[in-house]
Amino acid sequence: QEQLVESGGGLVQAGGSLRLSCAASGHTFSSYFLGWYRQPPGKEREFVADVSLSGGSTYYTNSVKGRFPISRDNAQNMVYLQMNSLKPEDTAVYYCAASTAYLRFHPTYIIWGQGTQVTVSS
Repeated sequence: QEQLVESGGGLVQAGGSLRLSCAASGHTFSSYFLGWYRQPPGKEREFVADVSLSGGSTYYTNSVKGRFPISRDNAQNMVYLQMNSLKPEDTAVYYCAASTAYLRFHPTYIIWGQGTQVTVSS
């Protein structure tokens, strides 16, 4: 089973950028659909973005479209979330996720990372 470890979170001013990285261990990384979720303070965890097995197809929640491109590097077992034009409402714990189905369709089986905090100050 894949294990996921996120990095790259932190404190940034509104309008700034951060790049989240997620390193996966395991031998079947390229067989998993990957994505990112987030959990704002006091709210439920929500879908942010996902990417297909090859990286050729991506999907985003409306609030991050055009700001948070997702990408994956199967050779390095990495998935990234480049967060641009950050807003205070993007403040959340961000989780890397993997599944055998597209995360955009909310599959039952999801492997989670431990999460990384992103705080955007106004």
